[in-house]
Amino acid sequence: MEHFTPIASTLGGLLIGLAASLMLLLHGRIAGISGILGGLLQPRSGERSWRLLFLAGMASGGALFAVFWPAAMVDTLARSPATVVVAGLLVGVGTQLSRGCTSGHGICGLTRMSPRSAAAVASFMATGFLTAYVTQQLLGGTL
Repeated sequence: MEHFTPIASTLGGLLIGLAASLMLLLHGRIAGISGILGGLLQPRSGERSWRLLFLAGMASGGALFAVFWPAAMVDTLARSPATVVVAGLLVGVGTQLSRGCTSGHGICGLTRMSPRSAAAVASFMATGFLTAYVTQQLLGGTL
């Protein structure tokens, strides 16, 4: 393993778990990013401000991280902009099909023992494994 980071990974996992737990315990909401963002597209009364604040916190946290530890934000994958756009669109389609994203199903759904989330996560993982194999082994690692 070239980039093994057990301390940073453990701290990141703890922070994600804490944020998801607090969101559920204090607000009764699932910290699924696609659902939070999607709720802005068709907002209900009283829903807009907390969604905007949640997303602003994510963006500002990433920006602060980039300022204070820029080396951690370096992208070393050789992918064309078109590939990144197509990949993003495919993730969006998958999110719509499974009615949730990896954070909603994988972090929040699995901890609630949701069978639908277990099926979605199995699908996400299988698709990810297959995509990584095809991209790295059959296409030479670049697109």
